[in-house]
Amino acid sequence: MSGHSKWANIKNRKEAMDKKKGNVFSKMAKLIEIAARKGGDPEKNPTLRLTIEKARSFNMPNENVVRAIKKGSGENKEGGQLEEGLYEAYGPEGSQLIIETITDNKNRTLSDVRHILTEHGGRLAESGSVKWNFNQMGTIIVDKSKVASQSKEELELKMIDAGAEDIRWREDVLEIYAKPENLEKLKEAIKRQNIEIEESGLGWVPKNEIEIKEPQAKKQIETLFDELDENDDVKDIFSNIM
Repeated sequence: MSGHSKWANIKNRKEAMDKKKGNVFSKMAKLIEIAARKGGDPEKNPTLRLTIEKARSFNMPNENVVRAIKKGSGENKEGGQLEEGLYEAYGPEGSQLIIETITDNKNRTLSDVRHILTEHGGRLAESGSVKWNFNQMGTIIVDKSKVASQSKEELELKMIDAGAEDIRWREDVLEIYAKPENLEKLKEAIKRQNIEIEESGLGWVPKNEIEIKEPQAKKQIETLFDELDENDDVKDIFSNIM
């Protein structure tokens, strides 16, 4: 579920998620539960609808989705109260990270995140020292092979007309960014172009990116992201690494 650039490779991302579906389902249940606090009807709660779509993209069983909605809406009062958290951090080579969490024990989560960062050349940052370089945006991921028949310029113009604020071409995906309130409108415009959306949601998009070229540093960062991903309380990771 992570938003950092390592998931720009669709094939690698899906393979990784398939290996740890139990972990993904657990995280998605938390996201649905949080979203359902604003109402259990996806038709009246766009955030919940978006989260359910994301869960189903990972083939999350419907019974898990329904159970999470009931917990969030208050119909099922089992379990502890979940809280959302956000940590700013520095990774290897001066990289910047925003780590979003959902937890029933903030002290445990803070301790876990700090330990993982320290083990892999990172550290927690003071509030605001990283976030300044990021904007919260609606993000849409499209497989580049699905738009190969369209010219780059023509496609970008269509996306801008539909409300896209920025478009970034990655290794095998196209990342399209919009203001959060325009995300649904942009998604519908993309679908009308018969373009399949791989993933969409809200995320932290860096204003300035850096490139890590040194092989050992790249490996260290990959390991850091993997361990954060595997923590059940970590919802998403965003970085300024291109």
